[in-house]
Amino acid sequence: MSSDDDNTISVDNLVKSYGSGKNAVDGISFHVKRGDIYGFLGKNGAGKTTTIRVLTTLVPPTSGTVNVLGMDVVHRATQIRKHIGVVAQHESYDFATIERNMKIYGMLWQVPSEVLSARIEELIELFDLERVRKHRAFEVSGGEKKKLQVAREFLHEMDLLFLDEPTVGMDPIMRRRVLDYVKKKSREGLSVFFTTHILEEADYICDRISIIDQGKILAEGTTQFLKDNFGQLKTLEVEVSGTGPFTEKELRENIMGLENSRDLSVRENKITIVGKNMDRTLENLILYLNRIGLRAERINLRESSLDDVFLEVVSK
Repeated sequence: MSSDDDNTISVDNLVKSYGSGKNAVDGISFHVKRGDIYGFLGKNGAGKTTTIRVLTTLVPPTSGTVNVLGMDVVHRATQIRKHIGVVAQHESYDFATIERNMKIYGMLWQVPSEVLSARIEELIELFDLERVRKHRAFEVSGGEKKKLQVAREFLHEMDLLFLDEPTVGMDPIMRRRVLDYVKKKSREGLSVFFTTHILEEADYICDRISIIDQGKILAEGTTQFLKDNFGQLKTLEVEVSGTGPFTEKELRENIMGLENSRDLSVRENKITIVGKNMDRTLENLILYLNRIGLRAERINLRESSLDDVFLEVVSK
């Protein structure tokens, strides 16, 4: 483990209980290095939001040690809040226009007026808000509201940014633009604590990832480490041609090796199998297709994705 001087976040044996008899967060430990983008993934109710609430000083830990930017979250909460940014999962906006909303937000952070005006223009262009800049925030779409939430957080200086589902409602082009901007800021020294249910985003942007379930961290490391150590599943896709009919039931009854598969589906002329030992399964599948008068026209064997890793970890 790194020393606290190297870390933006240091969490050791964090427990948070709301008195219901079961800990919402149950003895987790992790460290986020300065300038890293750290992914925190889990199902709904896994403990992600509670962890973020502790890290952002909204609720105190029940036990354990939590330092953010070298400061204890219990005793130095006010000082921590001056150096972090938070984009929460739920909308937070008012009756002002998009442009006015950003100006008020910057003023609350005491951004100098000449700096604030330039940053507003830069972020309105970057986040494609020019068309709605004069619209009141409550009138625009959910995706526009989320863009406003993310954009205005970059109006002020900060050392650590919490992004909780930051791209909800955005189209793929804007999602990538936002992620690339966050990566750029990370290279400039910003640390980011990132949660999302879109796992391809985490794969694209995160330096390290934790997977949490039922209040416990089940796996942690780089995406490649997680794929190498937990991603045992592969996806086999076979497009077929010919006249012989077949069903999922028939495939299961006639192909050796499908007992290792996690999922099997047949859609028109495409067979998809997710499981282990796919090389052997592929050989048996081709032999069976030949017997019933079908031919494999296109074969794709895909290695584990972060989605596969996540499913493997949380299903154990």
